[in-house]
Amino acid sequence: MEQLTLTTPALLFSAISLIMLAYTNRFLAYAAIIRNLHDKYKQKKDSILIAQIKNIKQRLYLTRSMQIFGISSLLLCVLTMFLIYIQQHNIAIWVFGFALLLLIISLSLLIIEIQISVKALEHHISDIENN
Repeated sequence: MEQLTLTTPALLFSAISLIMLAYTNRFLAYAAIIRNLHDKYKQKKDSILIAQIKNIKQRLYLTRSMQIFGISSLLLCVLTMFLIYIQQHNIAIWVFGFALLLLIISLSLLIIEIQISVKALEHHISDIENN
């Protein structure tokens, strides 16, 4: 196995940063949708709005988890670099592996969130098609 160097975990910085930017954009979009649904619900207490609110709440919590796992992955990449710097290579390898695992979890949650988002949009499409 090749030696783990400072540049290996540093390579993930740009990837994780872009992923976190995408997650933050999703979060901000959900915040705007929630505010909009809140205003609509105050005007008209509709069961369809309640279903939409439950869906967006689930997606919001998934996005929060995606962000937590992504940030934790980045934090462990930094810790890996520190461990390499202080010549703790064996520990660094395990920490970096755990960082990769957290990134995998974060991306897996993204897949789940996308599937939920598609189902929500399918409900809107079917509502349009039925009318």
